[in-house]
Amino acid sequence: MDSPTQNTSLQRLQNVEKRIIKVLELAGGVMDELANPAGPRKESIDNHCREFMQSIKDIQMTLRDEIKSACEYRPFEKCDYSPRIANEICLEKLKYILSQLDGMKETIDEYNSEA
Repeated sequence: MDSPTQNTSLQRLQNVEKRIIKVLELAGGVMDELANPAGPRKESIDNHCREFMQSIKDIQMTLRDEIKSACEYRPFEKCDYSPRIANEICLEKLKYILSQLDGMKETIDEYNSEA
């Protein structure tokens, strides 16, 4: 089950998503106003632009707070997945090097037996 912090975080992110949709609608409203055959109304464009910029600021602040909060939350802090994978990769590299050394030893042994 989600903790209350995670739940409110998800709710805040959903609200950000709704505000992004609102921002897109504002941008669309400005485009409609600019395409108006009678000419754009300056006060309408000003209002849309002001609301657009304020919404962008709010979205940016909320996302910054959520990112900061997510960085502080470390559920896998004690997870050893990364070190285990790094060890597996090193092991495979060592196996490859050993196979190359074995091949070199066989070549040397063949050369010595022919001489």
